[in-house]
Amino acid sequence: MSQSKEKSTAVLSQIPAARKERRQRWRTALDKTISQWVSLGGISVIVAIVLIFFYLLYVVFPLLVPADAKPVADYMAPGAGQTLYLAMEEQAEVGVRVTDAGQVVFFRLADATPLDSIDLPIPSGVSITSVGHAMPDTRVMALGLSDGGALIIRPDYQVTFPNDQRLITPVLSFPLGEKELTVAKGGLALKALAIQSNEEQTTLAAVTPDNALHLLSVTREESFLGDDVELVETRGSVTGIVPEADFVLINPEQWSLYVANSHGKLQSYDIHDKAAPQLLETVQLTEDGQQLTSLDLLAGGISLMAGSDDGSISQWFKVRDQSNQQRLQRIRAFADQHAPISAFTSEFARKGFLAADSAGNVAIYHATAHNLVYETRLVKQPVRQLAVSPRADAWLAEDAQGRLHFWHIHNEHPEISWSSLWGKVWYESYPKPDFIWQSSSASNDFEPKFSLTPLAFGTLKAAFYAMLLAMPLAILGAIYTAYFMTPRMRVVVKPTIEVMEALPTVILGFLAGLWLAPFVENYLPGIFSLFVIMPLGILLAAYLWHRLPETWRNRLSPGWEAALLIPVVILISWFAFKVSHPLEVWLFGGDIQHWMRSELGISFDQRNSIVVGLAMGFAVIPTIFSIAEDAIFNVPRHLTSGSLALGATPWQTLVRVVILTASPGIFSAVMIGLGRAVGETMIVLMATGNTPVMDLSIFQGMRTLSANIAVEMPESEVDSTHYRVLFLAALVLFLFTFIFNTLAELVRQRLRSKYASL
Repeated sequence: MSQSKEKSTAVLSQIPAARKERRQRWRTALDKTISQWVSLGGISVIVAIVLIFFYLLYVVFPLLVPADAKPVADYMAPGAGQTLYLAMEEQAEVGVRVTDAGQVVFFRLADATPLDSIDLPIPSGVSITSVGHAMPDTRVMALGLSDGGALIIRPDYQVTFPNDQRLITPVLSFPLGEKELTVAKGGLALKALAIQSNEEQTTLAAVTPDNALHLLSVTREESFLGDDVELVETRGSVTGIVPEADFVLINPEQWSLYVANSHGKLQSYDIHDKAAPQLLETVQLTEDGQQLTSLDLLAGGISLMAGSDDGSISQWFKVRDQSNQQRLQRIRAFADQHAPISAFTSEFARKGFLAADSAGNVAIYHATAHNLVYETRLVKQPVRQLAVSPRADAWLAEDAQGRLHFWHIHNEHPEISWSSLWGKVWYESYPKPDFIWQSSSASNDFEPKFSLTPLAFGTLKAAFYAMLLAMPLAILGAIYTAYFMTPRMRVVVKPTIEVMEALPTVILGFLAGLWLAPFVENYLPGIFSLFVIMPLGILLAAYLWHRLPETWRNRLSPGWEAALLIPVVILISWFAFKVSHPLEVWLFGGDIQHWMRSELGISFDQRNSIVVGLAMGFAVIPTIFSIAEDAIFNVPRHLTSGSLALGATPWQTLVRVVILTASPGIFSAVMIGLGRAVGETMIVLMATGNTPVMDLSIFQGMRTLSANIAVEMPESEVDSTHYRVLFLAALVLFLFTFIFNTLAELVRQRLRSKYASL
């Protein structure tokens, strides 16, 4: 009997032990599972960040790919005579060749198959002595004749799709009729000719052997009562132009005329009044001893591109001088070729151009990027003629033996270079080099400006002013809340500030742009007076508090003193805004903005850095406060108790023990807050004016990298240069945040190891 009881007791005693063992195994398995899930989540975050980085790099990488060109065909030029002009249509399938024999020959670029050959209506006994062309996109050109006349032609192309197959049919039109226009009366040959044309007006300028310049303007005037169109001619002439003039150019607006000779001497004329051209200035385009071998206009017609016999090419455009007069100025030079420039052509819609030299080299440049994009040795003899397709994806060159060389070009993003992204660039019509972001315009002649410097500057500026407000308020507030505030008040204050972090930034941006910005503008003296009145008012309130009888002060429990400052802060703020307008009248004549402009030379933008600092600082404060407060509050109590027990005051304990111990957490709070400020989008988008300017003034706005991406990404063409530069801005922001956070983590770990022994 006793043995059976002992056995049953032993069995019963084993049951709890078995349960404990099963529970322990379950807990161990659960811990391992959770640990694995946490590890998997951490690895997933790292993988996601790496994938984001590589995706950004994948989109940006084509910007770094160099241009390339490949030969397609090589053949003798079809038709009779020497080539005066080469061109091709948009698809780079059909080319046109205008010869001195009076023929216009259309042919297939792939194999030189003739498509059409048209004899021009040139009078018997008259020869072609010169040729001029308008901007390439107009396809209008003029042939100067030996009798002083000019014939205006326009090669055109009709595209049809019979049987769903593209068919390009070349057509030759005569915009001003098949009859030649008399440019120089007296029968003198036109040895140099220029033309520009639009729907309303066509202007021709020609130089004759007697060293005279002749100007002819033909204007279309429609009848008031009918549909008849009348051509009205206006003539002008200039004698005594530069000797031996070989180059004549007219700008697309038909307001400016340039005449130059082979010695590089150029005269600029104002031809607003076609009957009376006015000489504006004379400029030397080449250095001493150099010869001018080519002169043409860049796309848009603002810049002159001058090629010389040493292979250099210089860019010139008009800049306003100190007397507010526009003068031609040399902007930049390209010295990558070393043989005389023999042929030149500009791209249709970009600031790129192609240049060939007498050594048989062909090079592709981009003016804004100040960059040699591509260069190759095409032939061993000089290149006489050069043409580029409207899409800049092919070129056609003719050498001295009359052979045509057709090449395909891969040059997607020539606008990008280190200098164009991060350096000062002298853009057309600007008074000096500058950092400019202006990615689009309504005009096809626009020069894109992709400088990331003002965007990076705006990002740092916005983050600086936000942190300037948020750091002291958040850190000092966290110190007081965690170390001095009574627990009952802390459980109210801390959750309240943390709830502020949940406010949508779009709401904060909306309020900052529509309410705060006008409020700051209207009460600007009051805003500045707060920086003086608020500290003095708080010190005065503290002094009065300590002057009260001790029995009154003892009625308030320690840690509740901050509650008494709430009405004080409200009262001081009300007083500052109440005296704002009287201060403005008394000190600034009733208009502080006008006073700043006239006396200090400082302009005021309603949506400026002050508004950004207040709005973004308000958004960043909860992040810094919450993390810093947790770090300070979690300092081990035995450290503070030991310090106080050894005779240190609470302030000494705070400064020499608590803050040092919590410094890694406080530093992390600041870095996370800075990351939030750098990456903020909606507040800076709505509260800054979103202007990409580089100005340290607190009264000016800015544009940040993130805001720029948000604004322009929906409008950018996929895979365009603009699109990829926006992704480059995102990559810069990503790398900036990554590098900064990595350095911050290294500093935090160093602080942690340094003060871990406390």
